[in-house]
Amino acid sequence: MVEIRIEGDKAVFEVQGWDKLWSLRSRLDIPLTNIKSATFDPAPAMGWFKNLKLVGTGIPNFFLAGTFIQNGNLVFWDVRRPERTVAIELAHEWLAKLIIEVADPKAAVELIDGAVHNSRT
Repeated sequence: MVEIRIEGDKAVFEVQGWDKLWSLRSRLDIPLTNIKSATFDPAPAMGWFKNLKLVGTGIPNFFLAGTFIQNGNLVFWDVRRPERTVAIELAHEWLAKLIIEVADPKAAVELIDGAVHNSRT
């Protein structure tokens, strides 16, 4: 699971617990200007997909954590419970997307959308 907070002009995505070990990452800092969108995605494609795992752990249909190549882009995954998933589209970052499990997906989307909106006004 990932906790999200806003620190100034960036969103901080803090990987929690054992997921740090599985994903080989503990934190991602993304400037708000580089976040294109955040959406609640209760059914992410966690099955056997034709993508390359770069670093992390993947057990299809059960748990994905780490950096994967999907459709030619780098995507960070940390999902065990798909019904709590948020997908965050990025621009001008080494990652194209974050697909993460959070405690409250709707609140996470509102937090990100509000911060991105405020940073652009």
